[in-house]
Amino acid sequence: MTTNGVHPDPELAAAAAVPQRIVEAWAAHDAETFAEVFTEDGTMILPGVYEKGREGIRRFMTAAYQGPFKGTRVTGTPLDLRRLDAGTALLITQGGILADGESEVAEERGVRASWLLVRRDDTWLLAAYQNTPRHEA
Repeated sequence: MTTNGVHPDPELAAAAAVPQRIVEAWAAHDAETFAEVFTEDGTMILPGVYEKGREGIRRFMTAAYQGPFKGTRVTGTPLDLRRLDAGTALLITQGGILADGESEVAEERGVRASWLLVRRDDTWLLAAYQNTPRHEA
């Protein structure tokens, strides 16, 4: 990654854009669009949550947008991005959930996340996502 967040490799730059699709779907509380960012058999692991497949992810997010994620947004910044092979990339981000009216992530909602991205045709999709609470030392 470069210091301005733009990657010199256009393929990796396209892979790095996947989190923005999640941010936009979350802001709209659109579980269908959120799930479509994943591969058909993609996995999403959050603290206490394991969902496999788009349908499970869609169901979980539909309920979460009505419950604990109601009125929230997400944000994140890349920490590391690397190509694993021609059609696979690994992205590490730092961010979290923003409650209504917040512009900074509260410590208790901060996360670091791993995004395993795969290219299908001309689109980068999320094969696996996992996050863990971020505790500053």
